[in-house]
Amino acid sequence: MATGKLIIFSAPSGSGKTTIVKELLKIFPQFEFSISATSRQPRGQEQNGVDYFFLSQEEFRTKVQADEFVEWEEVYNGTCYGTLKSEMERIWGKGNVIIFDVDVMGGINLKRIFGEAACSMFIMPPSVEELRRRLEGRGTDSAETIEKRVAKADFEISKSGEFDYVVVNDVLEDAIAKARRIIENFLA
Repeated sequence: MATGKLIIFSAPSGSGKTTIVKELLKIFPQFEFSISATSRQPRGQEQNGVDYFFLSQEEFRTKVQADEFVEWEEVYNGTCYGTLKSEMERIWGKGNVIIFDVDVMGGINLKRIFGEAACSMFIMPPSVEELRRRLEGRGTDSAETIEKRVAKADFEISKSGEFDYVVVNDVLEDAIAKARRIIENFLA
């Protein structure tokens, strides 16, 4: 697989990484979002081929067996997420830089696979309490799901040292500006 550059964003759920990625996509026209595949059902307004490639458990397993993923992970019991090789090839084929919004283990795996061609950033919530508040404020998850995500956040935060940079998202505009500076230096 021919490789270009890639930018990896990972964070506990509710840290604001997706918001930051969306803002950076507006700033850098050469960036293209890598759409991950998942075996979970769409939430809210999510669309297949836009937010994720939604696959059944069986379809996901078939693609794993056919070696169609660069990396994949069972993030929650029975729920898998992965990066399709075809998606990366499509973006690099246009000469674009791939931007990833992936779970923490996926981010670590991508950095390990692509090394110097990748810049990895961990978006750190100001606190676990603030993370809980943001997840509750979304109104998209059950109380049980929020508890699972908050419990997982402690583990994910413990992995932040495995990323090239840690950006604390306390004030969104500041986090976006810091991420932008990191990316500009990386691309230079």
